[in-house]
Amino acid sequence: MSTATLSVDLDAIAANWRAMDKASASGVQTAAVVKADAYGLGLPRVARALAQAGARRFFVAVTEEGVTLRQILGPGPQICILSGHMAGDTEMIADLDLTPMLNSLDQVTRHLEALPGHAFGVQLDTGMNRLGMEEPEWEAIAPFVLEAGPEVLMSHLACADEPDHALNEVQLANFLAMTNGTGVPRSLAATGGIMLGPKYHFDLTRPGIGLYGGRPYEAARPVVSLSLPVIQTRQIAAGEPVGYGGTWVAEQPTLVASVSGGYADGLPRTLSNAAVLWDGDTPCPLIGRVSMDTITVDISHLPHIPRSLDIFGPNQSPDDLADVAGTIGYELLTSLSQRYYRRYYEGGK
Repeated sequence: MSTATLSVDLDAIAANWRAMDKASASGVQTAAVVKADAYGLGLPRVARALAQAGARRFFVAVTEEGVTLRQILGPGPQICILSGHMAGDTEMIADLDLTPMLNSLDQVTRHLEALPGHAFGVQLDTGMNRLGMEEPEWEAIAPFVLEAGPEVLMSHLACADEPDHALNEVQLANFLAMTNGTGVPRSLAATGGIMLGPKYHFDLTRPGIGLYGGRPYEAARPVVSLSLPVIQTRQIAAGEPVGYGGTWVAEQPTLVASVSGGYADGLPRTLSNAAVLWDGDTPCPLIGRVSMDTITVDISHLPHIPRSLDIFGPNQSPDDLADVAGTIGYELLTSLSQRYYRRYYEGGK
């Protein structure tokens, strides 16, 4: 095939969830964050694998994702919507039994007036200044909201991937101040928060990137590999350029492989003249610019012409490649193109 193959190890995702569950303090429920099409890896297969592993509460970003997830999982698992109850969402939230995390007074009013008695949670801003109610707003409406019976009070850590960052303790203190004595289950920790230790775990943890093999969960089982087919090879002479702009020029005779994949597939141009691909355990330098559909690679040192080269695999994780690209593994995963042929492995297959 000329289409690149993205392989996803569902057993590894399930194992990573079980490890996150075990790392969470005793008696703490472990949810699973599957927003953005399960971080780019395919929501239907990933969500079913996580449910089979034991996840009973899932988090997505927006209501439409919740609708899709409910159709995949059917009734039973709780599906929480991080963007809350937006205008126009009421019918979907009610019909598909979704649980919005309310972020503002407007959302609280909308939800309690439109769907009295329907499950909801509350998101609090403890210092990230993104989603959630700040302390003065929460203090003003807390008695009214608590009387309505929220399922959970949650917040999100801004710097959990930096264990020594001072903001972690500040946010923890703010969260305690805003939630102590409420009698409502609480949630503060995503993957990084789980790694910070039990005092951040409360009643519910929400691992996301750790499920998919990413930092800061360094012990995660690898989840993805990505093989790019070799479309064509050519021998070029010293002094010849490669790719748009001629940014790489051969210093000696070079065997160049053109492989299928480019920035339209989620491989950023910042990898140009910087990344490596792999033939087994042998690194092969990416030469020239990454174009929309094609990458060029120096394979002069290989004893054979490979059918494909790996850009994710045992020798290079999404985080490793992200370091070269000047970004984070999250961005590379969630940018993965739908052009890739996705192959899923589970049960040892």
